[in-house]
Amino acid sequence: MPQNWIMLAGMDQLEAIDWVLSRHRHDGTRLMQILRETQEALGWLAPETITRIAQGVGWPRARVEATAAFYSFFHLRPRGEYCLLWSDNIIDRMAGSRALMQRLCEALWLEPGRLSEDGLVFVHTTSDIGMGDQGPALLVNYRAATRMTAERVDAMAELIRNRVPLADWPQEWFQVEDNLRRAGPLLGEAFTPGAALAAALSRGPDAQLAEIAASNLRGRGGAGFPTARKWQACRDAPLATDQTRIVVCNADEGEPGTFKDRVLLNSHADLVFEGMTIAALTVGARQGFLYLRGEYRYLLDTLEAVLQRRRDQGLLGRGILGTPGFDFDIEIHLGAGAYVCGEESALIESLEGKPGRPRLRPPFPVTHGYLGQPTVVNNVETFACAARIAEKGAAWFAATGTPQSTGSKLVSVSGDVARPGVYEFPCGITVAEVLDAAGVRNCVQGVQVSGPSGTTLTGEELGRRLCFEDVPSAGALMVFDCTRDMFEAAHNFAHFFAHESCGFCTPCRVGTQVIARLMDKIAAGRGSQYDLQELSRLHQLLQGTAHCGLGHIAGNPVFATLTKFRPAYERRLKSLEFEPAFDLDAELSQARQMTGRDDAGAHLAET
Repeated sequence: MPQNWIMLAGMDQLEAIDWVLSRHRHDGTRLMQILRETQEALGWLAPETITRIAQGVGWPRARVEATAAFYSFFHLRPRGEYCLLWSDNIIDRMAGSRALMQRLCEALWLEPGRLSEDGLVFVHTTSDIGMGDQGPALLVNYRAATRMTAERVDAMAELIRNRVPLADWPQEWFQVEDNLRRAGPLLGEAFTPGAALAAALSRGPDAQLAEIAASNLRGRGGAGFPTARKWQACRDAPLATDQTRIVVCNADEGEPGTFKDRVLLNSHADLVFEGMTIAALTVGARQGFLYLRGEYRYLLDTLEAVLQRRRDQGLLGRGILGTPGFDFDIEIHLGAGAYVCGEESALIESLEGKPGRPRLRPPFPVTHGYLGQPTVVNNVETFACAARIAEKGAAWFAATGTPQSTGSKLVSVSGDVARPGVYEFPCGITVAEVLDAAGVRNCVQGVQVSGPSGTTLTGEELGRRLCFEDVPSAGALMVFDCTRDMFEAAHNFAHFFAHESCGFCTPCRVGTQVIARLMDKIAAGRGSQYDLQELSRLHQLLQGTAHCGLGHIAGNPVFATLTKFRPAYERRLKSLEFEPAFDLDAELSQARQMTGRDDAGAHLAET
């Protein structure tokens, strides 16, 4: 249970809101954190709560409400004492999540998606929560519970009926394992906090940037943009008098099937924060942010403790490691359930307290990012790699992998394997080698690489390599054996994108919904070949007209499975017998009835 509930005990609603506001800057940039902490204290964001917060941050009420309404984890209506959100990723479904959720609802006599009549409990689904290696999983008041079983569900229902505080629930339900199955150069050796930073300081900013360039480190978020080029562009961007440069770590790991960043943040946070600090030294930044996905709320206190320890050790703050003028610190911003915030400009909008909608580009964040200042945005694994490069050198890093894809890669493996978890392999490893390490149980029908937005491979394509030259990967393999229905996987992905569209542009807002409805129609056995053609056309439309990357890739999983697993679609189509476009006998009979004339045929010809 959040500490704020205890600290705010005895306060009335307005006092609680004012206490939260007093802990933050009143310029609106902390709005996301103010809304989250207020909701944790009061249970939901009532209209009068929104009004009070708007007064506190000095924003129009409509602007504050727009932010609160945008994010799935903010509630403008009551959600009860217990809010339970089951992960609806296809991997959790394969593990039995839907049946377990139904069992819980039946035990509590409630309907999914509706607050119980006594206002006690709300049960529904949410998108993937980053626990694909230990599902079925759910969020209980936004705290991850893993490895659910029928027995645990029955016990949970009893605890809820008896109003047992969450702090008194069995703690083993909330254990999240790293499941690091194989470590390599990045995670296989112990890391001493400050070692990489000291090496970077001894080189100096120019030489450190050259070291990153020589390593050929590319962004580990999937796009693979050269890290040194991004840092150089930010470093070269001009500053106004009152500006600084910003370093942002994108820890909004929202892609279904991906959970490698969870492991880095839980057990290797020093490596990540050190990489951010090295980036700050290199580009000349004074402020840093870790944008943590809302589903990883359970990591917040641990990460704050690591940051404070680093401040105490002189690794953050003013005069880092005794270096005059080297001032840099990091704040953690917690997201609130919006997949689109994984896009860097949408993430920056969210950091500023706004709805997380992608910006038009150019300008790019490296010149006009957070509050218009030059901003570097890299993902968690990229910063961890940067720290190791500073510590061990570019040649050490480039000795692993391929010439165009240097270093190693963390891969989250889930689905039909014996050992789901996180694996570190050299870039260029084949999909087959990864699956062999994870223990494939049966024949492989398909593998989804990098989640729904990535590449769909058939069982005949397992020789493909995970590298930028072949199959780029954000770090996830979802495995489907020959007993699975690939249509159901695509169906689940279609609804994921329809739910996660930010709604800014019409092609994506409408197109994702139409795709989801067409998939529903096919699933119900009412589809036709025409619907399959429409799905292909919608995919092309979204690719060519959507505002941002989410819209461009929203049709990918449907189009890919339709291309590679077409029988899974066709066996669901409605069997249509031939119907003539014009039935002459029927038309003549109707004409006779209407005219009362025996020469109805002539009349029909005339009309």
